[in-house]
Amino acid sequence: MSDNKASYQQILKATSILGSVQFLTILFSVIRTKIIAVFIGPSGMGIIALLNSTLNLIGGVTGLGIETSAIKSISENYKDDNIKSVSKIAEIVKKIMFFAGIFGAFLTIVFSKWISILSFGNDDQMYALIFLSITLIFKQLTSSQMVVLQGLRKLKLLAKANLYGNLFGLLFSIPIYYFFRIDAIVPTIILSSFIALVFSFYYASKIRLQKENIDTKQLLSEGKSIVKLGIMLTVSSLLTLLSAYLTQIYISNVSSTEQVGLYSAGFTLLNSYVGIIFTVMSTDYYPRLAAINSDNTKIRTVVLQQSYISILIITPIIVLFLTFVPFIIKALYTSKFIVIVSMVCFGIVGMLFRAVSFAMGYILIAKGDAAMFTKTAIAFNTLSLALNIVGYYFYGLEGLGISFLIYSVFHFFALKLITKKNYDFYLNKKISVTFSICFLLCIASFFARYIELTILRSLLMGILCMIAIAYFLYEMNREIYLKEIVSAVFRNNKKES
Repeated sequence: MSDNKASYQQILKATSILGSVQFLTILFSVIRTKIIAVFIGPSGMGIIALLNSTLNLIGGVTGLGIETSAIKSISENYKDDNIKSVSKIAEIVKKIMFFAGIFGAFLTIVFSKWISILSFGNDDQMYALIFLSITLIFKQLTSSQMVVLQGLRKLKLLAKANLYGNLFGLLFSIPIYYFFRIDAIVPTIILSSFIALVFSFYYASKIRLQKENIDTKQLLSEGKSIVKLGIMLTVSSLLTLLSAYLTQIYISNVSSTEQVGLYSAGFTLLNSYVGIIFTVMSTDYYPRLAAINSDNTKIRTVVLQQSYISILIITPIIVLFLTFVPFIIKALYTSKFIVIVSMVCFGIVGMLFRAVSFAMGYILIAKGDAAMFTKTAIAFNTLSLALNIVGYYFYGLEGLGISFLIYSVFHFFALKLITKKNYDFYLNKKISVTFSICFLLCIASFFARYIELTILRSLLMGILCMIAIAYFLYEMNREIYLKEIVSAVFRNNKKES
């Protein structure tokens, strides 16, 4: 078996394991979102969006980026399946993240009144924020277990922890929303984060790490490098959260919390339902890249492979989404949310550019180039916020979709220049040709939506869907002999029966 074929199979295997779980997770999220939309409407969704953005922003500040830097440290030190080699690092990470959670909760309680005024324009949510402060501890403890599983690439355990945490979080949330409506927001957020914590501990306990007694001196000395890189990297996540937070506040101030809810719903579709494929792939991709971060040749090979698979997977998703977006929005939310169709359609085309820039962006993290990562984070998020404000000011919700598309294109070309100059990374002809074909399919689907004759529009978009799926299967079969793998699976199933 060639190295390329083995690599592509590894990517698809990891994607299928985590992707199947994420599909169910998305289904749970869809059900939860539908329940929220029905029981508390766009205004309630706006409150949830602002509360979650606030908590995520505080968690991003106090978390020190340990979640990202810890995966890098664990992956680099995990040699020959030797758990002992990472036991000390894992213990240090858990302690640091626990203290980070406590610090975040403390800040939330102390500044709850001012945070509420800044976010909502009044202090009505002060006590909600005080109660929700406990979730910052739960989330940091959950993350401390998950980063160990991800760094060790224990994908099945990681997938199960995510799956059952989300499933039981949903099951307990449904009756609470049914009986208490808008008053259910705070208790369901707390309960969901606690359930996720329970399952993360359960599945992480299956990894028999060697017990390490870490004193304060060791914690400070050996955790220094993790924290130092984490602090630099956290600027990016913090700025991303801040950009989304300020966008929501701007929309709330110039319009209403209902518009915030619509904005949140639209970008949940893009980032959580479509963009989730990147999250799934990065779970395995980032540790693999971090383990070879000192070899530019190997890095280029892995990034090109990941980019190729990402483009092929995201294209049929984009085309199908553009074809059925009105039905998807009605199914996921209610007819009140149909106004976000145009915003989502512009934004989803940008996801094709994200497919490659997502893969390239991880080079900076895997390299530990915190200075460059910080500079680009500041520039990119400043641009994103500016485009969002301008887009909403002139074109409303549709303008937010246009701004997302423009930003995605700029992000793609900027990262091409940065990675070429600093790490000698460049795209090959194979990626360029594949990207061009997929771009034409996506842009044709986008413009086909504007055909007024219903029969012609439906026929053309249906053909484009079939072409996109067929192209994905053709390319996959050419690289990993997909037909042989499927035949082997059927043969094995036949023998077992």
